Amino acid sequence: MKAGLSRVASIAAALCLGAAALPVAAHHSTAMFDADNTVSITGTVKEVHWANPHAVIFIENTDPKGAAAGVWVVELASPRGLIRAGWTRNAVKPGDKVTADVHQLRDGSRGGALRRISLTGAGQTYAFNIRDQEQPTVALEPAGK
Repeated sequence: MKAGLSRVASIAAALCLGAAALPVAAHHSTAMFDADNTVSITGTVKEVHWANPHAVIFIENTDPKGAAAGVWVVELASPRGLIRAGWTRNAVKPGDKVTADVHQLRDGSRGGALRRISLTGAGQTYAFNIRDQEQPTVALEPAGK
């Protein structure tokens, strides 16, 4: 009887751990971004959150006449992923004038996944596609090679 209870407890523990991992797996989906369209926004960086699970840049957007149009929340990858792509913590900082190309949220709100950001004054451009992280990065060779 004890072996049966032990087995049930083990299965229950495994199910609980598996259920706890579901929100993490769902978090990394990029389905909320419209990958088929890119929107260009111009403005001033208000904040940069260089933190896990994703770095975020807040851009005060301006319309073509220079009037304030709202704040965009632009999502990037993890800081470690950005470093591997050539970014540094201070690549983009508050006060920078920027133009950012983003895959906007499907619901049309002011948010998106960064594709490219150009620092207007410095002429520096950084690119990153969060969807690239969903692609396999290791090419496997057939066994025996």
